[in-house]
Amino acid sequence: MFFLLSISLPLHAWGGKTRLARRYRPGQQLTYQTTTQTKIRVSSNPESLKALLPPMPTALSTRQQNTITVRSAGADGVAEVENRFDRFEFESNLTESLPEEMRESAAAAQEEFSKQLNGQRLTARYDRAGRLIGYVGAEAALELLDVPMRETAKQVLRVFLEQMGGGALYPDHPVKKGEEWKVKLDAPASGDYPFAAEGENILRFVGKTRYRGVKAAIIDLRYTNQLRPSLETLRRDSAWVQLQAMGMGLEMRVRGEGKGRVLVALDDGRILQNTTTIRQTLEAEMPKPARVNAPVASPLSLRIESETQLQVESESPARR
Repeated sequence: MFFLLSISLPLHAWGGKTRLARRYRPGQQLTYQTTTQTKIRVSSNPESLKALLPPMPTALSTRQQNTITVRSAGADGVAEVENRFDRFEFESNLTESLPEEMRESAAAAQEEFSKQLNGQRLTARYDRAGRLIGYVGAEAALELLDVPMRETAKQVLRVFLEQMGGGALYPDHPVKKGEEWKVKLDAPASGDYPFAAEGENILRFVGKTRYRGVKAAIIDLRYTNQLRPSLETLRRDSAWVQLQAMGMGLEMRVRGEGKGRVLVALDDGRILQNTTTIRQTLEAEMPKPARVNAPVASPLSLRIESETQLQVESESPARR
């Protein structure tokens, strides 16, 4: 009787615990509806330092529909996933901070960026823990934007793709209801992402539910991380080189935190729903120079804070 009972139980229910793992299936296809809303605030010491910055938006949003197709899944757990933008809308208030003669061209560039991404295919690579390794395919569309907007849009795309992969939420062992686990977010800088990262996800298995007929696990998450630009990246930056030549330094760091709730399919770990708030703070400080004749007599500081609300909804069940 015990033997018959044991083989009749699904694997994820054995021992009253649930195994949560992302199992990529080549050919698997999903459609998602996603919205993001980002607010940005800039402060500096002295206040006049902000005037030296290039114009940047203080609010932007995206609305999109994406079809995700698993192209391959290697024995090492690395999967190659195609992400097609069936529909993409991008809005920001950048033009409000521009001189009047530049507003029309900036608005046209944003509109063209949205058009370019419609139908665009990106290829993303994920490891077995759901971490984004890198992506390609958006370069031509991003080149249409001015540098400040380009970097912002690049980060929004990265956040979206990270969340599509699960964002490092899967435990390495079966978990029981109410159990917490941690996943390290440490990663070295790379050509795709020139920031060294350290931090962790703290996750909690809340229980089970159904999402549009699919059995799902409810996972609450919160995370913290810190990013630092690689020295190699700084050495290539002409402004940083000039500061060093004048006997001045530059310290920069990005701190992030977030919290949210994710629904994960029990059969293969795919994301069904994701509601997350992400906050990031970039702090740059130019310490008081050691040289008496340096052009700056007191420390300068810059702080850029952003908050992004992310909502992801799976539109259809997986199919092959």
